[in-house]
Amino acid sequence: MEFQGLPEGCVATILALTTPTDVCRLSLVSKVFRSAAESDAVWKRFLPSDYHSIVSQASVPLHYASNKSLYFALADDPLILDHATKSFQLHKKSGKKYYMLAARALNIACADIEEHWSWISDPNSRFPEVAQLRWVLWLEIRGVINTRALSPNTHYAAYLVFKMIDAQGFCNLPVELSVNILGGHGSTKIVCLDPNRETPNNRIMGLQRPNERGDGWLEIEMGEFFNPGLEDEVHMSVFEIRGDNWKRGLFVEGIEVRPRNEKYATGICLM
Repeated sequence: MEFQGLPEGCVATILALTTPTDVCRLSLVSKVFRSAAESDAVWKRFLPSDYHSIVSQASVPLHYASNKSLYFALADDPLILDHATKSFQLHKKSGKKYYMLAARALNIACADIEEHWSWISDPNSRFPEVAQLRWVLWLEIRGVINTRALSPNTHYAAYLVFKMIDAQGFCNLPVELSVNILGGHGSTKIVCLDPNRETPNNRIMGLQRPNERGDGWLEIEMGEFFNPGLEDEVHMSVFEIRGDNWKRGLFVEGIEVRPRNEKYATGICLM
């Protein structure tokens, strides 16, 4: 029997065993495939098992007419959660989970001291507030995420998302980034947060630099880890307390945790 002759319910069962990309492509095969590709049962298969709980935490209620429309709503734009302290998103091609912890959800040393940090709005940020570094000698930023919130059996990486405006103190400054699973694997690297590559210095020669995201922010990979699906905590940190120069002009949006080798999601198309 040719695929075009299969009952729609059977076709829907087959599509649910593929990927969102495959479903969109196979919907062009015939009317039966196109109808099956709209099935709520198919798209429920691609939504995370805890999607009801995730959607219920939205800062602004999310309205959707079908599981397919919900999937694309979660893939096209970040969903702001928990009083705007984090965001959630799906990778459009794979359905894997992304999270970004807002600056407000991070433990930033001296963040409550106005002389050192201030909280401002930024039109390019998904969150209502970002952290602006005014003047500090020591830089210390920490974040934690539970692995249960992430997709199981997936390699992840954490990224510091930030920008620099009229920055001082970073051009020749090595900064330590680390990602550690509590009681397990960990990694530490030395990087340079200054995106300007035109002023090489022996202290920072060859160090990793940030990349542009395309949404008005920079990002730099902090480290990676594998999530087997067990309950654990991932601790992420930005650390520089050995410098003897004052620093300013760093704007922190947050720390994003997304599947390894997946780029920032804006503009990804399934077709």
